[in-house]
Amino acid sequence: MDDPEERFTDLYDQHYRNVLGYALLRAEPALAEDVASETFLVAWRRWDDIPEPPLPWLLGVTRNLLRNQRVKRLRSDELVTRLAQLSTFADGDVAERVADRQEALAVLAGLREQDIEAVVLASWYGLTPAQAAEVAGCSARTYNVRLHRARRRLANALRPHPPLTFQEQA
Repeated sequence: MDDPEERFTDLYDQHYRNVLGYALLRAEPALAEDVASETFLVAWRRWDDIPEPPLPWLLGVTRNLLRNQRVKRLRSDELVTRLAQLSTFADGDVAERVADRQEALAVLAGLREQDIEAVVLASWYGLTPAQAAEVAGCSARTYNVRLHRARRRLANALRPHPPLTFQEQA
């Protein structure tokens, strides 16, 4: 059996039920089926990485995919909560918050790309410094310095400026 498709089909036939069963222990049926299918997609893409016996590796992939789905769901739930909180303010508060938000986004957009990334990873995604550093491709210490500097630049840009004098306006 040298044909890669035949070998993959054999792997699928032998292990799909076990992978699906494992996923069903941890997720509702629709998600479990999606994760089981995605597990075999990963197996197809990483065919040369699959050890003997393959079942423990397949179950590890399934576990990781389920964890990723759980993290996505939690982030989505947090976003819904944040949006719900924004919509519970009085009308005057909403207009003020929109103006503040737009000003902050404009200032953020004016920062360097590295600064934007540092602020967004911490503030929007809620990553720890170690996680954010991994995403940014630097050490945690370097990331912390970047974040500190970016926050300082952001705060300076958002600091209220004194009104222009008549001469400055002319």
